[in-house]
Amino acid sequence: MAPGPEVGEFPEDSAECRILKRLGFSKPAIAAAADNAARRGTTIEQELLATGWIREEAYYAALARLAGLPFVDALDPEAVMDVEGMDVLLQRPTMLRVYDRRRAPSVAIIPQAGRMENLLDSIAAMPTLSKSLVVTTPSAMRAAVWKAGETRRALNVSASLFERQPRFSARIVMTGLQGFVLGAASAGAGLGLALFGGPVLLALHASVSSFYLAALALRGGALLYAVRELLPIDRHTPDEDLPVYTVIVALYREAPVAAQLLKALDRLDWPKSRLDVKLVCEADDRETIDALRALRPGPHCEIVEVPPIGPRTKPKALSYVLGAARGEYVAVYDAEDRPHPLQLREACHRFRHMPDKVACLQAPLIISNAQASWVSALFAVEYAGLFRGLLPVLARLRMPLPLGGTSNHFRTRILREVGGWDPYNVTEDADLGLRLYRLGYRCGVLRRQTLEDAPTEMGVWMRQRTRWFKGWLQTWLVVMRDGGRARREMGLLAYVVFHLLVGGMLLSALLHPVMLITVLSSVFAMLGAPRPPLSLLQVGLIAVDIVNVLGAYACFLGLGAVAMIGYEKRLIGWRWLAVPLYWMMMAAAAWRAVYDLRRRPFHWAKTPHKPVVVGQGASSTEPPQKLKWPRLWRRQKADA
Repeated sequence: MAPGPEVGEFPEDSAECRILKRLGFSKPAIAAAADNAARRGTTIEQELLATGWIREEAYYAALARLAGLPFVDALDPEAVMDVEGMDVLLQRPTMLRVYDRRRAPSVAIIPQAGRMENLLDSIAAMPTLSKSLVVTTPSAMRAAVWKAGETRRALNVSASLFERQPRFSARIVMTGLQGFVLGAASAGAGLGLALFGGPVLLALHASVSSFYLAALALRGGALLYAVRELLPIDRHTPDEDLPVYTVIVALYREAPVAAQLLKALDRLDWPKSRLDVKLVCEADDRETIDALRALRPGPHCEIVEVPPIGPRTKPKALSYVLGAARGEYVAVYDAEDRPHPLQLREACHRFRHMPDKVACLQAPLIISNAQASWVSALFAVEYAGLFRGLLPVLARLRMPLPLGGTSNHFRTRILREVGGWDPYNVTEDADLGLRLYRLGYRCGVLRRQTLEDAPTEMGVWMRQRTRWFKGWLQTWLVVMRDGGRARREMGLLAYVVFHLLVGGMLLSALLHPVMLITVLSSVFAMLGAPRPPLSLLQVGLIAVDIVNVLGAYACFLGLGAVAMIGYEKRLIGWRWLAVPLYWMMMAAAAWRAVYDLRRRPFHWAKTPHKPVVVGQGASSTEPPQKLKWPRLWRRQKADA
């Protein structure tokens, strides 16, 4: 591989340079790496390894030969004792004691070029030292540590949030008090309907319609606010100010999109020496693991295998790897995502220019296959309204954000402080966004987007949406275990917004068929044979029901239309007319979620993904080349 552009002076007399020259590196290669190291706050050694100028195994084998020490490219996990505090080696592997029944214990070390002369001097002064040392690679040491402590780590991750902060954990689906209240309310409503049918039914109708209308008003207000033009920003952080950034991708049965994922991550505009990519796979998903290894990801990428212990969910996998994150910030992506190359730089810039209480930034998700089917078309409208319409307004007003499940950027310190993701919540994004808010933090939004594909088939959409509704139910139940405390933590206004967002979303989906049938039957009755005049209250409720149904459709389409550009709208075409059917599908998914929450609360319904096909006319899932990245986001204020 070419050494890169030559630069001017470099520290020829440094200990690191002297060792690298003894290993045979050319002056131009050292000079180019030294220039990058000076700008990025790394070492020449890190730059040479990160750019792929030399393979990790070959480099550390050469250091071993220089020191006269044996080299091993793999450590036996069974020869490693899992002790408290060993996980620090996952972030910074240095040395590890290895036990062998056949001989005395040895110490596996990761020599550094800058300190190699000290090691050589120590070996010369104490020749017996070389008998207890072996050289290995950082990857080999991390792999042994991962494997040796996998059971302990998985059990800890599964139980940590529940044991430390049980009020935030969804491990208990419903508390005894919640069950009692739900049962008493259901019994009371049933008894009231049996004894006083008309008045009780009217009261229930009025209550539900009023709440529905309030939830609709929130989205209507967001629509009016989103119409205002917001100023775009386009700022970048120079290389010399970039910290280490961790990118986590949880994969399960994703072999078909493995190559696409690595290409998308490789396009991220971030120095490889400052990038820490964790590809998290289930240990028994050999197909995905083998597909990733066959692609030989760069030295900045690490494949982590999660043992099949505890709930097999995405948040469990994310929390499992969180302790090994080296970055100041953490980004989470899905396997099919294609993030904007500058997204990490924008997130870094925003984090550094916003208060420390901003713990998370949500990038907008844009559906790139809207033309594939009417399901994906309306999914694209929904995502546009949520990520480019509603969430920016909520962020501007400093309200709680129901985060998306991908393209979240966190301050690593705060993410660990709040306990990471809840392994038992199948919509971990919404749960974490609300937990951050309750603990005094808030979330913002980004401008640079992530492209992903929506389900094109009704069955796939239904399984995914059922899981989402189930997770939102879990989140609502967790918050409402102690509603008074949640109100005090969030503040009254945010507490009301939470109910209108999460509760309103659930209730509007569950009762939409009832609302629609009520409206249609009322209209047909008024158009039919003469009947006794309706009371003012009944006329008012019918009017509210009509506003609720038509307003729900209007806000759904309006928020999406305001956020979308002309190209996206042309992909949708006339398929927006299927909105009533889409809402009925959401109702079916919501009722399935209620049933699923009782039957298998922690089951993760997998959404299959396929690689993107580009440049095949109507089947293309990417915008044409003339459509520049920044134009997919039309409005953004300078700060969230």
